[in-house]
Amino acid sequence: MITRILLVLCLLFSSVAHAAPVVMVFGDSLSAAYGLPQESGWVHLLEQRLAQEKFDYPVVNASISGETTAGGRQRIEQSLAQHHPAIVVLELGANDGLRGLSLTAMEDNLEAIIQACRHRGARVLVVGMRLPPNYGIAYAQTFQDTYLQLAKRHKLGPVPFLLDGFADRRELFQADNLHPTAQAQPLILENIWRPLRALLKH
Repeated sequence: MITRILLVLCLLFSSVAHAAPVVMVFGDSLSAAYGLPQESGWVHLLEQRLAQEKFDYPVVNASISGETTAGGRQRIEQSLAQHHPAIVVLELGANDGLRGLSLTAMEDNLEAIIQACRHRGARVLVVGMRLPPNYGIAYAQTFQDTYLQLAKRHKLGPVPFLLDGFADRRELFQADNLHPTAQAQPLILENIWRPLRALLKH
């Protein structure tokens, strides 16, 4: 009986020791494949790319449509405890900007999320967003700069703009003019891939 228990414990510890490191995407509707089949979203495409490139990293999509940085701050500890990610792709803030929320509060929330991730040993990739000029030049510029300042402060590799290269192409957005279509998802992946790859280990 004791031998059997010891064998089970050895198998459990062996499983934990050899568990593949997890990439957790922690974002909003832009990462949750809003309006699309999940298999069309860039997070699913990322999982396929990792396999193609021989990186043994399972991908967890902890993104929620409509999420703000405040909501992300409230749930980050639970997500970290549940998934134990080695890398966190942090894609939040768009909803703060679209609702005209306090950018000081947004920065504080993102700062807290980054600190929580680093406290648990996870590397963080900060994904930046931009706002259209009708939100006011000063507000839009401060919003954009927040991501770069956070990345610089923590010496993190940033993605300057998730929708870089196609944000002005109306045909690549759904009817709401906010959420990218399935055809745009590979373009999002390319914007994410290079800085993310620098964090990966074979």
